[in-house]
Amino acid sequence: MLIKDVRQFPIACLLLLHAACAGDSATATESTQTTRQSLSVDRSVTQATVAAQYALNTHQAYVDSTIAARQLNRAIKAFVASPSPGALRAARQAWVASRVPYRQTEVYRFYDGPIDDPADDREVRVNAWPLDEAYIDSVQGNPGAGIINDPVNFPKIDRDTLLAANFIGSDANVATGYHAIELLLWGQDHSVDGPGNRPFTDFVDGRGGTLRNAARRRAYLSVAGDLLVEDLQHVADRWDPRTGDYPPVFLADATVALTLAGTGTFQLASEELSSERMLAAYESQDQEDEHSCFSDTTRDDLIGNALGIKNVYLGEWGRHDGPGFDDLVKAINPALDARMKQELRDTLAALEAIPQPFDQAILGDDTKPSRVAVLAAIRKVQQLGETVIEVGDTIGLNTGFAPGSR
Repeated sequence: MLIKDVRQFPIACLLLLHAACAGDSATATESTQTTRQSLSVDRSVTQATVAAQYALNTHQAYVDSTIAARQLNRAIKAFVASPSPGALRAARQAWVASRVPYRQTEVYRFYDGPIDDPADDREVRVNAWPLDEAYIDSVQGNPGAGIINDPVNFPKIDRDTLLAANFIGSDANVATGYHAIELLLWGQDHSVDGPGNRPFTDFVDGRGGTLRNAARRRAYLSVAGDLLVEDLQHVADRWDPRTGDYPPVFLADATVALTLAGTGTFQLASEELSSERMLAAYESQDQEDEHSCFSDTTRDDLIGNALGIKNVYLGEWGRHDGPGFDDLVKAINPALDARMKQELRDTLAALEAIPQPFDQAILGDDTKPSRVAVLAAIRKVQQLGETVIEVGDTIGLNTGFAPGSR
């Protein structure tokens, strides 16, 4: 969506907020999820200041995601240089850590912003799922499957090869991003009480190796790590308040900006999170329908997505607090603000109550306690989506959604 007649006040407000944070070093930025402090800026609340805070937080969230992806990539490089149990364990830990900031950014999707821009679609390169394991690598019963084991059609494993292979022929033909890396680090999950358990020897050449084409497997993992950093940095750069191309467009009209933010929040709650990521798996009872199935971190994804909704409503991202939707709502309808905050708490509690691992929690009949917990969480998320519509209506947004429209 292109917006004409760019106004200067929202940009000035955004730059003021950014300047207050300009002293943050990369090291300090890495800890933004654990430390919070108020910014010394004008705290008057208007739609323009809320939109500016949203844009600042979005940029910082992608910066933090990029930092975490770089740390993952360093762990990957150490592992492929010298495969060992310890190096594989470190890479897995870095992957889990890298997901913490990113899963909270998914609330910034669904309105053709930088992550979803149809002309520059990075999301399908970063977080596409579910993926067909056999498209990438060996699977149980077919050790010769995948790009890694097909040097005839894929003679070289490099950046261009993986980008060209991504989404070719099927939406399940995912070749890049978090979940391709996840598959390579964990392997398929055949365990009833834990994640996949790929041996490090799948990456070892010759004697002591357990799969063919170990060098190509190492190359694939290394290239996928590079691409993840590249794509997240690209999105962060586009949101940069000083040099990015998107903030002037996004902030040209504060009401439109908040409408886009509200649309992303509703779509995440009512479509992506409650339906695609939870209800589909609940109904099918199929591991293939869960989000992070190889590492068994799906519940963490769900909680992180809900935290993203909370961040937007409260105007928060780590240290970077400021005017939020809640300030606008509270000034008009304090009861609605209180209800929204309570529903956020209830939703997070319901998601945290889902037993681990998620792929086992969804199995069984509808009286099984774990399935009862999953369904209860789905309903909480759906209700949260309905309340997001009320929030938008209350502050004068035109999201195009009506109550009960999910």
